[in-house]
Amino acid sequence: MQALKTFQDCLVEFSEKFDDLAGKYVQTISHCAELEFLIDEYCTFITNERNKAAWEQLERQTSSDLDDLVADLRKKSAHCVTIMEKYRALKLLDGNVEITDYFKNIESCIEKEFGSFQIQADSKVLLVGSGSFPMTLLFITKRTGAEAVGIDIDDEAIELGRNVVKKLGNELNIQLENVSVEELSLIKDVTHIIFSSTVESKYDILDQLYPLTNEHVVVAMRYGNGLKSLFNYPMKEADGQKWRMIEQVLRPDQVFDIALYKKA
Repeated sequence: MQALKTFQDCLVEFSEKFDDLAGKYVQTISHCAELEFLIDEYCTFITNERNKAAWEQLERQTSSDLDDLVADLRKKSAHCVTIMEKYRALKLLDGNVEITDYFKNIESCIEKEFGSFQIQADSKVLLVGSGSFPMTLLFITKRTGAEAVGIDIDDEAIELGRNVVKKLGNELNIQLENVSVEELSLIKDVTHIIFSSTVESKYDILDQLYPLTNEHVVVAMRYGNGLKSLFNYPMKEADGQKWRMIEQVLRPDQVFDIALYKKA
């Protein structure tokens, strides 16, 4: 019981720290180191095997307060990841290319994201939730030469992302746009789609994509269930009339897992 209380206290403490540091972002790199440290600490917390038992015990308790805390933490941590990407972009544009543990964790997931459905030079890749530091697109296009587009609803993230691409991959075929999937002119030609794990409406967007995309498109849905749902929006059941899950990639040591979908 004491271990469970300690676990809950940790969640409350993380929530308060995310609140505090999110409120300190002023479009400069002030408080960058504090937020990087907190995010890395949170990544370690949610991938720590020893915390799984406490989480599973907590899940068995039916409490609206607990549900609210989990939903609140997920939203706050996702918001702070958005801010940390902005910090990383600002630092890069200022000449600092240091990388944190969080970004190393994400980058280690990218290469094998699509399993046997490999991205090639003639592929067209869409990233939903590209953020301020579109490392997934940079990584993919540098490795394969594929065409890529990222979309995001945050104007500041799009502007920073374009500057990052200009600095790190100006020769690469990458577009970043603040548009919906319906507004993308190349949507019918997209071969691979990646959803960031912190996009709350990803399954709604997946439904929207069904009539817009070609029959061979492959979707990589990043998600987090269980303890990882504290940091990622969890998997939902996709409409079986539209999409079927063809593979699930579980990565115990990494912050999110991946579900691959093709059209039913």
